[in-house]
Formats: sequence, C-alpha cells, structure tokens
Amino acid sequence: MTTNTNNSNKILVPEARQALNQMKLEIASELGMANYDSMDKGNLPSRQNGYVGGYMTKNLVRMAQQNMGGTTK
Repeated sequence: MTTNTNNSNKILVPEARQALNQMKLEIASELGMANYDSMDKGNLPSRQNGYVGGYMTKNLVRMAQQNMGGTTK
C-alpha cells in the first residue's frame, strides 16, 4: 500500500474557507441538520456526513461548469 503524504482536504484558496464553511452549513441545514457546526461529527453516521460532502461537491462542480461556460445563476 502506498502512503500518500499529500493532504487532499487542504483548501487551495484560503480566502474561500469562509464561503466553503457557509456552503457546508447551508447544505446541512437543507438536509435537516440545522445545528451541524456544533454537532460531534464523530457520532454522525458516515452517510449523513457523506451527503453533506457530496452535495458540496455537486454544487462546486456545477458552479465551475457555469463559470467555464460563461453562465451565471
């Protein structure tokens, strides 16, 4: 097994940290986890945490595609 020393969760644009955190909280709220930022993530089922991350990724890809296509929403 190869050990990967790169942290793939590193935010490449530090200025985006606040917007990413806000997006995470909004998505969690839409999924019925209104107090997500104060929850103990270690006690949440991986499915719930995965939904939040999955929806974030979906939204970020959509935003990038719109940006590349020159459209806004």
